[in-house]
Amino acid sequence: MARRRKLHEASVKARVALEAVKERQTVAEIARHFGVHPTQVNQWKRKLLDEAAGLFGRENGSPKSEAFETTELYEQIGRLKMELDWLKKKAAQFVE
Repeated sequence: MARRRKLHEASVKARVALEAVKERQTVAEIARHFGVHPTQVNQWKRKLLDEAAGLFGRENGSPKSEAFETTELYEQIGRLKMELDWLKKKAAQFVE
């Protein structure tokens, strides 16, 4: 019978990674305390350190992200308008 992987919540991963970044305990001690493999602790720590800059790098409401969102919305409006025109044309064929 195959063993199922244990799925960890994001909050647990964050706590483990923060403990590893603090370096108050060894990786083995942290792994034993949280019941995960030491390699997993190192992976979560590395991911936290790599992606932490991204949290502060993209501020909400930045002009670049707003421009991207605006362009994306205009594209969606265009597609929906084309679909609506097509449906009106097809509906008119059935009414006649």
